[in-house]
Amino acid sequence: MKFLASLIAPLLLSSSVSGFSMSMQAASPGVVSKTADWEMHRIAPNVRVEGETRHAFAFSDPARDTIQVAIDSPSGRPVDSELNLWLGPDYTPFSLKCHTEDGKEYPIQTLIGTKGYNVNLEVKNIGPHSYPLTAACSYAIDPLSNAPKDVTSETPIYVEGGAVKNISFGPEVDQLQVLMKTDGKQLKARIELLRGPNNIKQAFDVYSSNGEKNYLFLVFDMPGNTNAIRLKNLATLEYPLDFYYKASKIGDGEMPDMMWN
Repeated sequence: MKFLASLIAPLLLSSSVSGFSMSMQAASPGVVSKTADWEMHRIAPNVRVEGETRHAFAFSDPARDTIQVAIDSPSGRPVDSELNLWLGPDYTPFSLKCHTEDGKEYPIQTLIGTKGYNVNLEVKNIGPHSYPLTAACSYAIDPLSNAPKDVTSETPIYVEGGAVKNISFGPEVDQLQVLMKTDGKQLKARIELLRGPNNIKQAFDVYSSNGEKNYLFLVFDMPGNTNAIRLKNLATLEYPLDFYYKASKIGDGEMPDMMWN
């Protein structure tokens, strides 16, 4: 019995190590998106990521510097995920934790800068095994790739470290683009999409070592009649940020007056 155990144990260990290595090496090559919007089936490749697993996307085109990331739930379940930008073997200059109450009605839509470097983007499903997600990741194309620059034409809101800002929107705002950046200092903040008093539909926690080169750009779908954005600068007082917003899809009616407090 001892002799058989001594033979079986190394085989089991070898099998488990080999399986782990294969899962860690699994990655999708970076391609160019076929849409400047957020149509999941045209942002390739599409990958199903089971709960408590991860998938990496490899990008190596020095001529492009913006990645388009879309995540939803095929069954409309909650999505809890984490996006990590890998630059080299042990450097993560950008990390984004994402939560959405309904991955079909409130999909995750973001642009992430690569600065023209060879990078890998890890999509980690930190939800339970019964909550899979679908992730699509490609190089963004015009005019979407220039959307962060276009948003900066709006007047920024200065948010000191530790401050909380709120803004409400009328029913005519169907989709909203937001941008958070700094003057080169670190970016550490939380942004939430609310529908009703303190009813959080989406929440994002971002950390960036350089909020100018690796800013946060998000696109919120805003169904329903009343929606609001709550922004929290989680950094200390000496790390302010600039916040920009711009409605990218408008329904019937005029834009309402938007008041911060």
